[in-house]
Amino acid sequence: SGSKNENGSGNSNADSCILSSTFAYFIISFIILGSAGSLFGKYMLSPGVRTGIAAAVGCQEDDEGSWAVGVFYGDSPLSLKPIEDMNVWNNETAAWPVANPVLTCASLSDAGFPSNFVADPFLYVQGDVLYLFFETKNPTTRQGDIGVAKSVDGGATWRPIGIALDEEWHLSYPYVFEYDGNIYMMPESSEKGDLRLYRATEFPLKWTLEKVVMRKPMVDAFIIRREGKFWIFGSDHSRIGSVKNGELEIWHSHSLSGHWRPHRGNPIRNGARRLGARNGGRPFVYNGSLYRIGQDCGETYGRGIRVFRVEVLTGREFREVEVEVPSVMAESRKRRNAWNGVRSHHLDVQRLSSGKWIAVLDGDRVPSGDRSRRLVLGSLSVAAVSALVVFFGVAIRFVRGVVPLSLLCPYDLGKRSDSVVVRERTNNLPSRVRVTCSRLNRAALNLRSKARPNTCMGATILLSTAILALGLTCVGVTYIYGGNGAQEAYPIDGGYSQFTLVAMTYDARIWNLKIYVKHYSRCSSVREIVVVWNKGVPPRPEDFDSAVPVRVRVEGRNSLNNRFKADPLIATRGVLELDDDIIVSCNDVERGFLVWRRNPEKIVGFYPRYVSGEMKYLGERHAREHGGYNVILTGAAFMDAAAAFGRYGSDVAAEGRAWVEANFNCEDVLMNFLYANATAAAAESAVEYVRPSLALETSKLSGVAISKDTQTHYDVRSKCIAKFSEIYGGLSHRKSEFGRRKDGWDL
Repeated sequence: SGSKNENGSGNSNADSCILSSTFAYFIISFIILGSAGSLFGKYMLSPGVRTGIAAAVGCQEDDEGSWAVGVFYGDSPLSLKPIEDMNVWNNETAAWPVANPVLTCASLSDAGFPSNFVADPFLYVQGDVLYLFFETKNPTTRQGDIGVAKSVDGGATWRPIGIALDEEWHLSYPYVFEYDGNIYMMPESSEKGDLRLYRATEFPLKWTLEKVVMRKPMVDAFIIRREGKFWIFGSDHSRIGSVKNGELEIWHSHSLSGHWRPHRGNPIRNGARRLGARNGGRPFVYNGSLYRIGQDCGETYGRGIRVFRVEVLTGREFREVEVEVPSVMAESRKRRNAWNGVRSHHLDVQRLSSGKWIAVLDGDRVPSGDRSRRLVLGSLSVAAVSALVVFFGVAIRFVRGVVPLSLLCPYDLGKRSDSVVVRERTNNLPSRVRVTCSRLNRAALNLRSKARPNTCMGATILLSTAILALGLTCVGVTYIYGGNGAQEAYPIDGGYSQFTLVAMTYDARIWNLKIYVKHYSRCSSVREIVVVWNKGVPPRPEDFDSAVPVRVRVEGRNSLNNRFKADPLIATRGVLELDDDIIVSCNDVERGFLVWRRNPEKIVGFYPRYVSGEMKYLGERHAREHGGYNVILTGAAFMDAAAAFGRYGSDVAAEGRAWVEANFNCEDVLMNFLYANATAAAAESAVEYVRPSLALETSKLSGVAISKDTQTHYDVRSKCIAKFSEIYGGLSHRKSEFGRRKDGWDL
């Protein structure tokens, strides 16, 4: 008996030791992988861009999407251009030019009407005033209401003025029209099970129910008057045999309030979802022909729009043919970084009194159900990491088995009573569980024998397992905490804008340039990339994989002064001068653009320097040691194109340009002196710093860096500083401290 107790005590201590080491292993693994995931999330994932009230009460992630609304103009409804191509500037929103989207969830939420997204836009034109009705997803009730916004500047800016219609059920597709002196709205209310017509009593915010048009749950229906009759086009997904998003019905009546008869051919469409059966906006008449807009719901709901010209419309017959969609309606190659990069499903085109056409289009940067998909993929990544951690622990003998039999498989342990045996015979489940547990543990032992750390193969397997676990941890963090993956633009008072990116290069760095163009052309606010070609055979624009236009400006001589040459073809106020070998994230670019829009009179960039009274050029570390900066290298900086290029090309800068030409260096330093010289207050800074999360200089990987000898390069620049200080005055008294801005991006 004493021997048994002694042995039992020994086994208990051994088991306790194993459990303690196993527990410690899992805790350490959790700390290591958790820290790696946290660091990855901090430095690699884009933060949310919405600020203010919107971040607190609206713009929450929604499985239906993140829809927004853009404005387009054209001489015809089939030749439309986005507002950014119209070169409309707005100082109040620091938009030079104004860019789409013009209405977002943030626009409504900041105005006091919380919203997760805005979609299904319909215009109502009243003289020079435009009203926009749309679906807005209430983040509290999780249902759609009908909102309304107003524009008095032709659609460049919109002011949300309220909720026009809020029922106890979901509302969307607010089809607004005028008839016989009254303004009507026929929104989708399929959740209620009928189709309702409302009349404005105090336009645009007060409406009363005029009539229940149909006791059918019609989806995305519109009503038009054509050939002496009223026609309703819509979809009834409740009908037996109806293909959701692939069905279309037509009904007709001799009066707006009369009896509605079904078309003889109903359902007109009932097939593939991608073919545009479901309506996608208001029909329009152009050159006497009626056009219907449909949705392509093939890959995902609201994938795109399709336009059809109606050729025959009678009570017995209907025929339409598809026409080409305007190219601007096609998906953006910027994908998720564009507000409409993945989906567009609703278009309303109307003719203005001037004869021009205006259109509103909704767009989304994510597919339907994106949030749930990311959560599932993130959870699977976490599960895979857990399995790898267990495998690694088994291999290094910190984990005894894959499955703890004492907890999960009790029938495997000890002597079983007759009642247990009888129960196992009548129920195979415990036996199967026991067998499965045993097989898993035997497999773990086999893996342990093959993955011995003291062998080359074993060490390789363990190292690969650790790397894979770290990689999957980052993948899981990205899916679960990384948001929709978009690196979005930052608005100012709801307004977006664009800038031109300018890069100076030559033939030896063409491979850098191709990587550069492909990357930056996908950034949300980039409108055009201008390549200043200094030497060699220039590339063709079509040689680049670019999501925006690329223009190659060939210079007659190799000069650094070409970087700041005036370019009348640049259509934006802001330019980003960026060396062709510098790669920063699109989110960093967008942050820099936001800071510049708030400080357009300054140089805003990513590489700070401090020039002290000693007038020596030193690196960023020197600026950090002195707690501030007074120079921003223009190899990665935003500036006002007209102001910057005008100053650089002026007579005042002539002596400085000659010095740059003679030394083939310092054009960026000269620009800083010119900006400082133009600043009225002697102690006022002319520069702003934005710290990039990560910056890569690709030329250092290829051996074609311009400045290979750092010390010689710095010596030349120190001479430049002394010369420019002599001509334009010093900079030491203009120091800006790190961390002085509220955004925290200058730390």
